[in-house]
Amino acid sequence: MTVQLKSVGIIFKHDFEPARMECQRLKEWFETMGVNVFTEEMASKALLSQCLEEETSIPESVDLVIVLGGDGTLLGAARKIGRYGLPILGINLGGLGFITEVPLKNLYKDIKKIIEGETLIFENRLMLEARVLRGDEEKCVFSVLNDVVINKAALARIIDLSVSINGTFLTTFKADGLIISSPTGSTGYNLSAGGPILYPNLEAFILTPICPFTLAHRPIILPDTSTIEITVGENSEEVTLTFDGQVGFDFMHKDRLIVSKSNKKLKLIKSPSQDYFQILRTKLKWGESSYGNGN
Repeated sequence: MTVQLKSVGIIFKHDFEPARMECQRLKEWFETMGVNVFTEEMASKALLSQCLEEETSIPESVDLVIVLGGDGTLLGAARKIGRYGLPILGINLGGLGFITEVPLKNLYKDIKKIIEGETLIFENRLMLEARVLRGDEEKCVFSVLNDVVINKAALARIIDLSVSINGTFLTTFKADGLIISSPTGSTGYNLSAGGPILYPNLEAFILTPICPFTLAHRPIILPDTSTIEITVGENSEEVTLTFDGQVGFDFMHKDRLIVSKSNKKLKLIKSPSQDYFQILRTKLKWGESSYGNGN
């Protein structure tokens, strides 16, 4: 697919001066070529009493969105502009960079390829839609790229989480929490909690308990046609729901969390210089010996 650049959006990491400076430099570079530029600083994390779709100053009409930061910045951008279906180029100014694949040193080289009409490779990444119902009232709705997590407060007891799949009861997890992850998010909190890595363009969810009381409770992979419904037990206390680890919501007894596949997908531009397995080898340090040089 080729993209003709008449206008671009640039979203950069919150309160990070190198990202701000690079945004200004890139904006001026685009403007010398007659490309209209819209910029936005990513907001900080928030704990909300009522979650609403996040607003953005980036118009729906731009041809491309460039994200300057780390994976966290791209996750925030996905919630803001994923609904537009715009192609996103993630530039890694952060640490791990599983989804911000392109290193800063390749930024201008790769954008020149776009301007010159080189065919780009996109991946359509599945997003999750999470809704919280309190009685008949919808208190919260979000589309997320990585995961939806239910967590107990630091000093709270183990919580009971009753889970149904497509209206059929699965089990009640007694655990510190529960992760509902997309394939993109499988290398995040899910991986730390012992869940599997899924190839990022698969159409599936992962349900992963956090420190389950019963060892038989293991992660389960579900098809993307599944609708997951979760309620918290009445004896559970101080339970928080988080979206992509960035937006929080107080999850109460009798609230119902419903997670399904979003009708939005993130259109992510793939790095031309490395594939997903190379990213895994690099970021997870596969193949590196932990025993020194063997002497």
